[in-house]
Amino acid sequence: MTQASTMPDFRYRAFISYSHRDKAWAGWLHKALEAYAIPKRLVGQATVTGPIPKRLAPIFRDREELASATDLGRKINEALAQSANLIVICSPHSATSRWVNEEVLAFKRLGRSERVFCLIVDGEPNASDLAGREIEECFAPALRHRLGDDGSLSALRAEPIAADARAGKDSKTGAKLKLIAGMLDVGFDALKQRELQRRTRRLATLATLALIVMGVTTTLAIFAVISRHAAVVASHAAERRQKQAEDLVDFMLGDLYDKLAPVQRLDILEAVDDQAMRYFQSLPTTDVTDAALGQRAKALEKIGSIRMDQGHLPTALASYQAALTLTARLADAAPDDVARQLAYADVQTFIGMGHWRQGELDKAEQSFVAAQGILRRAENRSANNPQLQFQLATLDNNIGHVMEARGQLDQATSTYQNMLELSQKLVATQPTNGEWRVQLGMAHNNLGKMALLRGDLATAVEQYVADDTIESALAARDPKDNNQQQNMLAVRAILGRTLALTGDVSTGMRDLQQAIDIATRMRSIDPNDAEVQGQVVLYSIQLARLQRLNGNLAAAQAATASSIPVFLALVKKDPTNARWQRELVEAQLEQVAQWRVTGHADAAREQAQATLPRLRELRSAQPDDRAILLALVDAKLQIANLSADAQLAQSLRLEALHAMQAVTSGAGDPRLLALQVEALVDMDRTAEAQPLIRQLWTSGYRDGALLAVLQRKQIAYPVNADAQRKLLAAAGAIH
Repeated sequence: MTQASTMPDFRYRAFISYSHRDKAWAGWLHKALEAYAIPKRLVGQATVTGPIPKRLAPIFRDREELASATDLGRKINEALAQSANLIVICSPHSATSRWVNEEVLAFKRLGRSERVFCLIVDGEPNASDLAGREIEECFAPALRHRLGDDGSLSALRAEPIAADARAGKDSKTGAKLKLIAGMLDVGFDALKQRELQRRTRRLATLATLALIVMGVTTTLAIFAVISRHAAVVASHAAERRQKQAEDLVDFMLGDLYDKLAPVQRLDILEAVDDQAMRYFQSLPTTDVTDAALGQRAKALEKIGSIRMDQGHLPTALASYQAALTLTARLADAAPDDVARQLAYADVQTFIGMGHWRQGELDKAEQSFVAAQGILRRAENRSANNPQLQFQLATLDNNIGHVMEARGQLDQATSTYQNMLELSQKLVATQPTNGEWRVQLGMAHNNLGKMALLRGDLATAVEQYVADDTIESALAARDPKDNNQQQNMLAVRAILGRTLALTGDVSTGMRDLQQAIDIATRMRSIDPNDAEVQGQVVLYSIQLARLQRLNGNLAAAQAATASSIPVFLALVKKDPTNARWQRELVEAQLEQVAQWRVTGHADAAREQAQATLPRLRELRSAQPDDRAILLALVDAKLQIANLSADAQLAQSLRLEALHAMQAVTSGAGDPRLLALQVEALVDMDRTAEAQPLIRQLWTSGYRDGALLAVLQRKQIAYPVNADAQRKLLAAAGAIH
């Protein structure tokens, strides 16, 4: 065996198994192992696993394809079979992860139980044995038990080999070395000693280098005295060149940016910002003017915004955090400078938006409240500043979204109402200000959603129409402003969906198609705009649902088949985006409904079941998010309808019903009531469903799915003429 073929039977040194919530730990470990240079004195030594290599690469780490699978899948099984070791990142998240447990089981079934290593990052080993502390368990069941002769877990306990990275334990570095020692079959103390020797040599080298630098510095100091006069002359020239460069950057980030942003040329904007950052990085970090710091913060903020539009949330947040450091420094230095306080609050707001898109409600709220505090303090010095009032209205919008996601609908409604009043005052003082009018439209939109959750369809339609009127007028005023086109298409889709719920399916389908057409045109301008890509496929799925319910199954199938791959690519691009994950599941559930119609029951049942783990995970992170609840209930009812096991179907319907009945805030949501009706009538509890049916009838709710359920059960549901008149009045003259 040659040195070049130290592991003939394995492609990977190790397979890292982890819960997606421990992704940061997995990323650190993956890089740490592949970057680790094994001490030269150990390389080539014979061990039971073969000669010690120079490097531990490659390490396998992948979880993308598991999202829609019901088992590990070919790629994962192949990687496990081709991995010399299995490293499990252990925490309460991984202990309850189905996939982590399955990966450990699969690896043990290969006969390599002794090559399983654990990295404890959170929780407590074997806490499941301690009464009241079960939730702290960090070992998955497959780690805690040995395999039986039949390949299943036995009652015999196993003692996993573990390194402990928790505070006060091995430390990250010590845990890493323990894992490496286990993988290489060398003593930990020997490896640690080699590491200390290498560090000592490195420090000695640095000390020698420091002496050399000191000597060079002394020599340069002597020459500096001689060259001082020349330096003064050169300094003036350098200042002149820096002023010219800063003027160019101002143009790049100002006039040029303003011209490119409306046409959605994110690729050019990214190149512009990268050039600006290269210039800033060339400047000294000390003795920098406030103007230069402000420019640097502006560049970082805009780079963050571009990254967010492209769907790169982690890198967007990194840019915003860097900008926050600079804006905080400038704001602290001049507390009476309102412009600096506004800039500081603005960056805090962007950070909150990044966390919001990742589904991190607590972090989002912290950032929004921090921004609000900055503005409130500034308001004491400049109470009538319109830009300050505008940003306060923006924060009402964002904080309202957090409250809404937590199910605090009364508080959210109050916050949105405050946003509406602030926006109305601003627009009244300056009716031609497009940005303020957009904000006013958003306030109407928010209140429309709150009305929908209360079951007040007429008010919901009225508020959505008010927003649509504002957005459409602004889009017509400047057809080349793609940002405004995006605002218009979003509300057009929302209005279309709501009108379809009232039975006006033709207008609803027309509005959704218009939104798709606008988004498709915008995507052709900049294919890298992930947000627009997401809008195209989201609205395509929503239109597909209406097409299916109204008999156009072929169009619905075509739209769904083309949309799901785009959603998969978006989720793979940024797995932290909770909204894209949920929308992918909604698309898959629409495909399930289509397969039910075409008689593909097995495929439909398999896909519906595959959505449950992801939905449960999303709901665990955001238990009060209405869209996630609706999707989870839909999945359970679909599986129940597809199941040949009557007991299982009954159990799933009961689970769905209990989840819906547990809702306290927004319990009048007609979409929720309609699903409760479906569950009840399918369990032959029609009498219990009748009050809900009456409530839906009173509101004017006529969604196609509900009508199909009632028709199947031969339950009368005539048109409510009075409700239809109110809805027609609320809709008014729609575009």
